[in-house]
Amino acid sequence: MEVNDQMLKIAVPNKGSLAETAGEMLHEAGYTGRRDPRALTVADPRNGVEFFYLRPRDIATYVGSGALDVGITGRDLLLDSRSAATEISSLDFGHSTFRFAAEPGVVSELADLQGRRIATSYPGLVEDFLQRHGVTAQLVRLDGAVESAVRLGVADAVADVVSTGSTLRAQGLEIVGPVILESTAVLISAQPDRPGIATLQRRLQGVLVARQYVLMDYDLPRTLLERAQAVTPGLESPTVSALADPDWVAVRAMVPRNDTNHVMDELYELGARAILVSPIHAARI
Repeated sequence: MEVNDQMLKIAVPNKGSLAETAGEMLHEAGYTGRRDPRALTVADPRNGVEFFYLRPRDIATYVGSGALDVGITGRDLLLDSRSAATEISSLDFGHSTFRFAAEPGVVSELADLQGRRIATSYPGLVEDFLQRHGVTAQLVRLDGAVESAVRLGVADAVADVVSTGSTLRAQGLEIVGPVILESTAVLISAQPDRPGIATLQRRLQGVLVARQYVLMDYDLPRTLLERAQAVTPGLESPTVSALADPDWVAVRAMVPRNDTNHVMDELYELGARAILVSPIHAARI
């Protein structure tokens, strides 16, 4: 495939749990994504970027080699690859937790894994973690369904993504030892100062802010303004405007989306009226 060296080359997951949300974020950030799910590359000349749709596990390798400038992948995949790329910022989706698990009574703490066989789909990540804690083990690499490895006699323990732990329990395993990694989707690059990356990062962070906050407008007696500012401090401070009635003011502030109704209740009890909430479609903070 032909690559335009003048454009910022961005690696995007082509499938899996990260792909859909990454595509949505880029669209909300103003970029033109692919319409054909089979497309491997999409050029967006207006924004000076070109997207390359790759397996999530390969993205850190491409970006770390310098073949692509920046990419979106999981922190777990970045660390497992041992790529030269580094994390620029978290994108706050695709959360996962990595833990060890074994049959009850076999392993109770990390030191008990010394010399044992551990099945995992992330050998680089797990080996580095064990080395930092002075534990040597034999890693058995599997591409998936590592929970079955102990029952089938391939391993003594597993290291894998854990959510509720129900899948592990169904295989007769229990979680042991410390958390290996708290992972999330991240923006990565081996050359973070490359022109265009800062703009991409600001746009994506703007999407995160827009998803996490709403705009709240309300009218309030001027005498209650100081108390209302404590309820809605905004990011720096609220916007206060005069109304035709000199005894009242209009206030606008950004409020965490999850707190919306609690804040509205508190403002109403305080004496605010005409309380309106609007979504934020884009932001630069």
